[in-house]
Formats: sequence, C-alpha cells, structure tokens
Amino acid sequence: MNHAMILPILLPLFTGCALLLLHRASLRVKRLLSLVATWLLVPLSLWLLAVADTGVLQVYRLGDWAPPFGIMLLLDRLSALMLLVTSWLAGFAVLYACRGDDERGPNFHALFQFQLMGINGAFLTGDLFNLFVFFEVLLISSYALLLHGQGARRVQAGIHYVVLNLLGSSLFLIGVSMLYGLTGTLNMVDLAIRVGAADPADAPLLAAAGYLLLVVFGLKGAILPLYFWLPRAYASATAPVAALFAIMTKLGLYAVVRVFTLIYGSEAGTLEGMVLDWLWPLSMLTLVGGVLGALAAQNLQLVLSYLVVVSVGTLLAGVALGSETGLAAALYYLLHSTLISGGLFLVADLIARQRGDAAGELVSAPAVRQPLMLGAMFFAGAISIAGLPPFSGFIGKLMLLRAVPTGLDAALLWPVVLIGGLGMLIALNRAGSMVFWRASDAATVATPADPVRVAAAVGLLLGSLVMVGAANPIQAYVQAAAAQLFDLMPYMQIIQGGGA
Repeated sequence: MNHAMILPILLPLFTGCALLLLHRASLRVKRLLSLVATWLLVPLSLWLLAVADTGVLQVYRLGDWAPPFGIMLLLDRLSALMLLVTSWLAGFAVLYACRGDDERGPNFHALFQFQLMGINGAFLTGDLFNLFVFFEVLLISSYALLLHGQGARRVQAGIHYVVLNLLGSSLFLIGVSMLYGLTGTLNMVDLAIRVGAADPADAPLLAAAGYLLLVVFGLKGAILPLYFWLPRAYASATAPVAALFAIMTKLGLYAVVRVFTLIYGSEAGTLEGMVLDWLWPLSMLTLVGGVLGALAAQNLQLVLSYLVVVSVGTLLAGVALGSETGLAAALYYLLHSTLISGGLFLVADLIARQRGDAAGELVSAPAVRQPLMLGAMFFAGAISIAGLPPFSGFIGKLMLLRAVPTGLDAALLWPVVLIGGLGMLIALNRAGSMVFWRASDAATVATPADPVRVAAAVGLLLGSLVMVGAANPIQAYVQAAAAQLFDLMPYMQIIQGGGA
C-alpha cells in the first residue's frame, strides 16, 4: 500500500492542529511552519504524479477494509494533477500572505492548512460521503478566511457565500441520501456498477439524485445561474485568499467530471451522459455572463473575479463535448486558468497598494510608483488569461476549438469562445488603461512593492511560460488522463478485487 497517498491530507491536518496548539507562539514560528508544510506538498505531489502516470490506479484502504467497505482513497492521473496545481498555487499564496496579510486576523495559517486538507481530500476521496465531508472542511475554513481582515464588504460577501453554500450542502446530503437508499453504497466505483445494474423503475430517482448533485457542483463551481455569489466574495477577500480560492471553482468542475464520467458514465445504461445536454448551454451562458460582468465591473479585483467565471464556462464547454479530446483540452486549460487567475489576484493587490485610497477602484488615482514592473506583470497575465499567443491560454483554447466536431457545436462554440476572448481583452485593457495611463496629477506616496510579494506573483504567472515550454509532455499527460477517465474497466476491477 502506497502510504504517500494519504500524506497530502495528513500533512496539512497535523500542521493545522500544531498551529492551533502553538497559538501563543510568535508569528515567525507560525509562518515558518506553514511555509515548510505547504511547500513540502509540491515534491510530494510530483511524486504522486509520477506514480499515477504509470497508468495503474492506486487505492488506499483506511483501516485495511477492502472496497467498497470503509474509507477509500483513489489516485489516478486526474487526482494527481489536481494535487500538483493546488500545491503550486498554495505555496506562492502562503508566501505572499507571510509578508503581512496573515496579521489581519488570528489563526490565518491554521485555517489555510485546514482548507488545503479539505481540498486535497476532496481530490483523493473515492466515495461520495467523504467528498461531502471534505467539502465541508474546506468550506468552513474558507468562511473564516473570507472574513479574514474584517470590513463591511467582506462581511456582506461572506454572508451570501455562507448561506448559499449551506443550501448547497443540504442539497448534497439529499442527493447522497437518495443514492444510498437506492443502491446501498456511496463508494463511487461501486455506485458505477450498481447504477448500471439498477432496476429500470429506479432510473428516474437515480437521475433526480444526479441532477441534484449537478446543482450542488454547479453552485460550488460557479456555473450560471449559480455563480452570483462568486464575484463579490473573491473581490472582497484578501489577495492570498483570493488566489487560493482560484482552485475552489475547479473543485466543483472536478466533481462534475468525476461523478458523471464514473457513476453516470459508460456503464450507467440509460443514464449514460444524462447531463451533457445540460452542460452545453450552461457552459455557453456562463462564459457570456462572465464576459459581460467583467466589461461592466468598476473594480480591478471584480474584473478578475468575473474572469474566473469565464474560465469556468470555458472549462465546462470542454467537459460538455463528452470526448477524450474535449476533456484533455479542459484539463490543460484548467491548469493555465488556475495559476494565472491566482497570479493576477496577487498582481492586482500590488497595484492597489500603490494607488492610495482608490485601491482597486477603476477611477482616476495617483500613478503607481513602479509602473514598468507592475505594468509588465499585469500585461503578461492579461494576454495570457485572454488566450493570446505565446502564452498557455492560447494553447488551451486552441486545443478546445480543435476538439469541437464540425457541425452545429462548432458553429456555436467557436464564436462564443473567440468573441468571449475579445471581451476579456477589452475588459482587461480598460482596467489597465485606467490604472496605468489615466493617473491623476496627485503625487505618488506609496512605498515600493515588497520583493517577496512580487516574487510570489511572478511565480504563479511564470506557470504560463512553463506550460508553453513543456506543452508536449503536459498535453500527453492530460490526454492520458482523459483516456483513463473514459476507460472504466480498471475502476471496476477495484471492487472485483483487482485494486492495489
């Protein structure tokens, strides 16, 4: 049994507990412990990625109970990829926070670690109930992190965020309960077998449970019309928290992929692919809604928050194609959008710190003190997230457009994606022009940007260039991950005694 599989959960769990016990310790000690624990996840994730890339599914049986009994962790190419992007994002986010943002409230680092535990656990779990449990762990931590730093805007956005996610959690429990009542199991692999073999009379109830889960994942993934909580919440959060939250919407999309390729996949009989007809219009509407929101936003952080919604719509379009090439394109774009969105939130905070009272508002304000450096960082992030060459966003969108079969789908998706990219470019151009070219005559009094904060933002933005330089192996990996998700036989063998 590969015990390294459980370390992405245990490491942040024990670190978070230690930080709570060391509540009275100096902030320097807390920062050091949090930094070391978070950055240890990067080599650990790389190791698990190498293990997953062998193509052999890895199963970790807690308590050594054979599946489908007990708690099961499952490592495949998709979960390993999500662990890696989370660790990379979290490492630079916590580095940025250690330069002062963690002083705005108590227990920042403990909450940060518990949220990492919830995120990693959700990516690794092999059953729906523990997916719910890990969702609740990360959501409880995110409630506190969203309010970190206080302020009326954060409290208002936090209330909306909490209420809607509590509603989503209630629906999640109802959907899970329906599946358990109908099948007698919550192990996702076992569910895939039992849903396919279910009595036809139960098919409507099984479909209803699936649609309930789609609503829950749509709320957590910010799919229209369930994304209205996101822009204000992300825009009001502190920069490192907003950067970490860039992976939160991807968690909802991960759950959509996991549940509807496995439980309602090729072995589900009449329920196979039941949500694809819904995902297609939802992806288009989400993309359009995000672009319109970004064009109308009057705050830099709000513009970036709507761009997260745009990336959700783009990713969902790849999933909605229901093909290996479409899913591979979505996974490549997921990597790109997560890192660049997180980097842009940090860049936006660096800019806001040099604009006086105006901060991120798109109004005339004193010129930033370091326009060349900050302008270059913003420009690189903007053209990357908009999907222009030579950055990874262009490769991701090109993969997506090439995956669309000729016909009506192409006639719909191509214009929406391309015009959406143009809308993103216009929104970012308007924001950049207001910040860097339309400054007031007031004297600039801001201090230069902290070098460590700059390094953290650059570290995330450089992810785009890394993805371009390593495009071939990354594309090969995501294509193999997509192929693995559509080949359900190795997953079925876990229940039949063939698991690791």
